[in-house]
Amino acid sequence: MNSVLVTGAAGFIGAAVSARLLDQGVPVVGIDNFNAYYDVRLKEARAARLLERPGFTLHRADLAERGAVQAIVAAAQPRRVVHLAAQAGVRYAATDPYAYTRANIDGFLNLLEALRAHPVEHLVYASTSSVYGSNRDMPFAESATTDHALTLYAATKKANEVMAHAYAHLFGIPCTGLRFFTVYGPWGRPDMALFKFARAMLSDQPIQLYNHGRHGRSFTYIDDIVEGVLRVLDHPAAPAPDAADADPGQSRVAPYAVYNIGSETEVPLLRYVELLEQALGRKARVELLPLQAGDVERTAADMGRLRERVGYSPRVPVEVGVQRFVDWFLAHPALTLG
Repeated sequence: MNSVLVTGAAGFIGAAVSARLLDQGVPVVGIDNFNAYYDVRLKEARAARLLERPGFTLHRADLAERGAVQAIVAAAQPRRVVHLAAQAGVRYAATDPYAYTRANIDGFLNLLEALRAHPVEHLVYASTSSVYGSNRDMPFAESATTDHALTLYAATKKANEVMAHAYAHLFGIPCTGLRFFTVYGPWGRPDMALFKFARAMLSDQPIQLYNHGRHGRSFTYIDDIVEGVLRVLDHPAAPAPDAADADPGQSRVAPYAVYNIGSETEVPLLRYVELLEQALGRKARVELLPLQAGDVERTAADMGRLRERVGYSPRVPVEVGVQRFVDWFLAHPALTLG
């Protein structure tokens, strides 16, 4: 069986997707640049788990380096691609905005060009619920406008969707974007709320709740995300003859689609904290702060299109997911508390 290329293979979602593909007997060619946006030890630990398994090959390379991307794709000749490498985080742009254009724009362009030279059955790439920006219509639907980004991160992901459509139309590369909604779970990122809150609580430090704790999110467990990614991967995008010209989630002229992938249950942030307190067996010291620039008060996913397309929607309730995260967190103190 031809391999699947997974970019960002040492990242949170990339490592989980790679492991599930290996479980299915699919060879995986991984790419990751192991940048220092967060603790590299966590990325190394994820990669080490994958490298123990037959069928996994890892390239330590940066997608922003055009020659490296071309060489890896040419050598691997993957059948399909899951593109998860990115500069994540909505606040880091205030420190290094160029990291976002380098990783999310230049890196994606280099990958598209490599796939133009070496065609694949399907490219599935990560977008984000952040593209909905200032949209207030809940739940967020793929047909909604995504023209008012509130962060540079969201702007680069919106650009990815537009770039993918252009390459799908011009060169026939089937491209599907997945708008992830607040992914959490074991082996997650230290810059995400659950990880930060757990670390602070176990260190007897206060947790910071912006918007005075009045946020609501479609918290989505990692296993649900992986299941959705792989189901979509098996359904290459195709033109949708009935798509409206103004619908950013479909195309009449290209093998292109965009789907939400997230829990359909919007969970108040304070409930999320309460579940973490129960799992850790201690109360949080809370510092309430104003809404930060770029933050949205609520996110909620309309999963109708993904359910119709692949017969799937996330199922792990947040009560179960938070406990699983805490079990992992406590079992790996060198990575989580070090």
